Amino acid sequence: MIEFDTLDPAALRRLNKNKNCPPRPTPDFTSSPIDSQYHPSASSSVCRRQKRTASHCLVGLEELKARGRLCRPVLCSLHAGQELGLFCQPCDLPVCVECAATLHRDHRCCPTRDVIDRHGDRIRELVSRDLRPRLESLEESLQMVENCQETVQARVEATANEIRAFACGYASAVEAHCVSLLRHLEELRIQRRNHLHLQRAQLQQALLDVRSAVEFSERLLGCGSDAEILSAKGVTLRRLSSLVEGFPVVGVINTKTVDVSSCTVEGTGLWQGREGEQGGFTLVCRDSAGEQMARGGEHVVVSIVHKERKGCSVEASVTDHKDGTYRVLFTPEQAGAYSVWVCVKAQHVKGSPFLLNVKRRFRQHSGTFHCCSFCSSGGAKEARCGCPGSMPGGFKGCGHGHKGHPGKPHWSCCGSTVEKSECLPQCVLDAVSPGGHLQTVEL
Repeated sequence: MIEFDTLDPAALRRLNKNKNCPPRPTPDFTSSPIDSQYHPSASSSVCRRQKRTASHCLVGLEELKARGRLCRPVLCSLHAGQELGLFCQPCDLPVCVECAATLHRDHRCCPTRDVIDRHGDRIRELVSRDLRPRLESLEESLQMVENCQETVQARVEATANEIRAFACGYASAVEAHCVSLLRHLEELRIQRRNHLHLQRAQLQQALLDVRSAVEFSERLLGCGSDAEILSAKGVTLRRLSSLVEGFPVVGVINTKTVDVSSCTVEGTGLWQGREGEQGGFTLVCRDSAGEQMARGGEHVVVSIVHKERKGCSVEASVTDHKDGTYRVLFTPEQAGAYSVWVCVKAQHVKGSPFLLNVKRRFRQHSGTFHCCSFCSSGGAKEARCGCPGSMPGGFKGCGHGHKGHPGKPHWSCCGSTVEKSECLPQCVLDAVSPGGHLQTVEL
């Protein structure tokens, strides 16, 4: 083999000569070694009879295709018909023989088959080490994106179906509600029409009676004699008096409806009460504009239940004032916290349920409000007093200036010094010692 370090034109020409083979013809796309050796129409016997082709190796086209060796040569763009069979290492370019002899004269050029493995290995290394993992990663990412796209599309379709189903259901509900409202309106129309027909019949009858009475009276006064007028006076006056009283007029057209959320409750009896005493409050029904209803007839339910004692409830009475207000009265029998439910048309009004605090029963004083038991009893020794005061000499009550006297007027039953007050319970009275000291007890 000849080294290609420094090739001259003569050496390059000698590469094309061979003592066993004739000179190589100029390669082109129409006539090339591959075409002359492997053309499908060439017969193997014909090739062997030729001296120039007798030593050539014959290979089938299908086998070459399978091995990937069947390809056209790459020709130089500067020198027509010259194949790029050399590789210039300094320039890192494939060149032909003419290029190596002229443009790359002083460069190191080698046959492409000697360097293809080294450069091919670099390409294969980059492909296997860097590009193939990245290719797999990109394929996985692309697959994930496609899966996400399919998932998004499926969710969009599912959501669209839900929206359509909701819209259909909502439209059906609105249509059903519309039909119900129209049916209710028709029932109201028929009811009001019947009331108006009845009122019209009553008015027509009243008009007929009044007209006949007027005509009879005018004819009696204009054509009757004095005796006839006096004879019919009683009957005529009674008839005319009954007609003057008139007939009741019925029928009302209601343009307002009660709004439960706008109804209010007034009165302190809803928040606090006392055991055994009657309490109450007023319910005011209003429309959606907040104006008080001018009529009654609403279904009002009031429930009062003790919050701690099971089975303890208070019966409440509701009075309809026919002007949009309802008076609620009740009497709690036990003290404690109660829950008050106020409902109109089976719906809670604003603030319901309410909290009602019921205090224990008010204790009235059973004694007298005096300065001391000695003065109020006229000096009786047996007179007693609820204060811790005492007197010597066998007196059981209190006296001015003596030990334990409060120094001011007080009640004889409990010793309280406030005239308008509740009588102290017995536990407080029992805590007063004979020596006049009040013990601390839990009330």
